[in-house]
Amino acid sequence: MQSQKIEQIKAKIAAARAETAAELEDYRMRFISKKSVVGALFAEMKSIPNEQKKAFGQAVNEVKQLAEEKFKELIDAVESGSKGKQGPRPDLTLPPTTWPVGGIHPLTATRQRIVEIFERIGFNLSEGPEIEDDWHNFTALNFPENHPAREMQDTFFIEKNPDIALRTHTSSVQVRVMENQKPPIRTLSPGRVFRNEAISARAHCIFHQVEGLYVDENVSFSNLKQTLYHFAKEMFGKHTQVRFRPSFFPFTEPSAEIDISCQLCGGKGCNICKGTGWVEIGGSGMVDPNVLENCGIDSVKYTGFAFGMGIERIAMLKYQINDLRLFTENDIRFLQQFKGLL
Repeated sequence: MQSQKIEQIKAKIAAARAETAAELEDYRMRFISKKSVVGALFAEMKSIPNEQKKAFGQAVNEVKQLAEEKFKELIDAVESGSKGKQGPRPDLTLPPTTWPVGGIHPLTATRQRIVEIFERIGFNLSEGPEIEDDWHNFTALNFPENHPAREMQDTFFIEKNPDIALRTHTSSVQVRVMENQKPPIRTLSPGRVFRNEAISARAHCIFHQVEGLYVDENVSFSNLKQTLYHFAKEMFGKHTQVRFRPSFFPFTEPSAEIDISCQLCGGKGCNICKGTGWVEIGGSGMVDPNVLENCGIDSVKYTGFAFGMGIERIAMLKYQINDLRLFTENDIRFLQQFKGLL
């Protein structure tokens, strides 16, 4: 019975044909794989009497060898058949086809350049969630309970939970860094932020910020000014002028607005700088001692400075763009102008 079964399997192997990859795989599953008929013959070795095992084993090995040789023949047949259907070979001497090349979005290019400038002077990157709690977005940053930024006209609060909101600045990331890391701290926090504002050529409800923080012993306002002087000249050119104007932020004291000479008119006055020759790019100041204490840092031993700026504002000045809405409208005519950005 066993010898008859083996002869039947040999006959099926000899008669097997394959013209496609699917038929080739079907043959492999029937005669080569562990679950094939040949594999079943090997499994029957357990039930063969000892005096017959040698002869049976030799017969099964012959079937296995026959199946493998047939498989190689079928592979060659399928490959030669597919080559014959491909038609003439392509002419390799023809010039290549040039496909349209995309470009980096101007906001991405601006962010990469800002990060590169600050990384070269020792700042590392930190990121945090876009949905924040009241502590990290407001309270830890010294915002009083009645501060206007807590009202609905500035902040997108999560429905049914007034303590959860879309972050209004990436300063919340700095709080998380100070809570989990001991000084010295030198970090840069780029990211998307949200404010409940009307969309116009100069404002949007969704935009991008980058904020920097440096906390260590003996950090002074002079360190802050030199850091931002370095950034402005690296970003906009060595002839860029920088000025600081006294201001107020709940989380810094003293605080200052950062202005640079208008890149569109060269400081002569235009509609972008409102005829002043200066354009605001962000805010800065020395970290308020209350913020340091809220984050578990000794404000007697350590001081620090912080700054923040809008990436869209930097990109507008860098590439002389006069409408903030262009960044989010995906107008292909606008985006094609930035193909060369790296």
